[in-house]
Amino acid sequence: MIYSQDYARSIDDVRTIVQHAKLDHKNLTNTAQAIYYPRNEEGHDIGNIKLLEVDEHILEEIKKGSEICFKGALNEKVVLCTESRTYEMKEAEISNSLLLVKGLKLAQATSRSPIKSPKGGVNTSMDSSIEEEQEDPDKIDTIDEVERKDVVKIFHDYFELRQVKPKYRKIIDLLRLTRYAGPENEHLIDRSLLFRFKQLLDTVQCSKDEFHEGLKKYRAIEVDDRVRMLDIEYEYRVLTLLLSVVSENSWELDAIDKDVTLEAMQGIIPFEVVDGMFNVYTTPSERMPGRFQYREDLVCAMFAEKILQHGLKFHIDEFLVTWQEALPEGFEANEQYLRGIGIIDREGSVPCVRGLNEADLPMNLLGRLDMLFRTKERWNLEQIEPYIECFATPTVGVTSILAKYTRSLVVKGVRMYVSKH
Repeated sequence: MIYSQDYARSIDDVRTIVQHAKLDHKNLTNTAQAIYYPRNEEGHDIGNIKLLEVDEHILEEIKKGSEICFKGALNEKVVLCTESRTYEMKEAEISNSLLLVKGLKLAQATSRSPIKSPKGGVNTSMDSSIEEEQEDPDKIDTIDEVERKDVVKIFHDYFELRQVKPKYRKIIDLLRLTRYAGPENEHLIDRSLLFRFKQLLDTVQCSKDEFHEGLKKYRAIEVDDRVRMLDIEYEYRVLTLLLSVVSENSWELDAIDKDVTLEAMQGIIPFEVVDGMFNVYTTPSERMPGRFQYREDLVCAMFAEKILQHGLKFHIDEFLVTWQEALPEGFEANEQYLRGIGIIDREGSVPCVRGLNEADLPMNLLGRLDMLFRTKERWNLEQIEPYIECFATPTVGVTSILAKYTRSLVVKGVRMYVSKH
């Protein structure tokens, strides 16, 4: 029952409606709830309430009292972030009006006796009303109380959420112009363009856990209380110095001593840079507690990026030899370490390797695909995946994206993807 604010329904009103509706009063509970529309007057502005559909993860985070926030600049779509996940928000319409009512009781709460379901699960109220026409129509005594319930808001739409991968591109866009190249070059940097950790976290559209992963992915560290990406030449120089400490001390590759390494770099490289890079490039040793080992994938990728950074083409055999010779003893070059920074083209007349950094490609999917197919005519899944996976979601994978936006063909038993146009 939905009524105007100007009139308060009585028990007699309710009983009259029950009669008109031909409901069996024996199937009704003791308490009726009269619903009233929200007041359209000052002090009752509830337009800022929005309806949000959440999944089990978000619901659990809310119950635990964890931090949940919305992020988005003027030219960005809003995302919702929990501590560990990022969700894209989209407005959707509701086919029927949805009323938000505070304190509305469910069936059991409106009855003073246990509620029994009709036999066979069928509503027999119409049949009962016909069968009992001999009863006094005014004798409807089941309902003996009417409670007022006010509608807080009427919804015609809501926000639906879809989990997406973190949008790391802003980390690169905001930090690449102020790359750290050593204290001797800091006078060239406009410090107003630098970001503290919290400032960058509030700006980048991803959760806090994903943000930490993003900083590691792009090897960003904190220097003088500001988050910085390193100039590739400077980063390469620092990494080679760190690796030289291993050979100087004749350490095994999984027995690196952090304290000795930091001490060896004292006076050569700023402590924050050495400490930050050591944390990025190493993992705890599984064999020796308290010791560390360098990540082969990151070290090899850094040396490969240094060789490929000018975008030149290399014959594949020559590149692999040059790459392996540049690496410290104990590290082995692997084509998989080129993921996202270089591509191997064996389809041409001369097999070659060229640099292609994922971070340098457009963030628009169609623009990115256009650039990829202009760079290389045919791609297999393993080659193109590092450049497309940032557009994938838990429900739409890379193969689904490629099926929609590219053409595929099978060459010598291998599925290849080519431009649709």
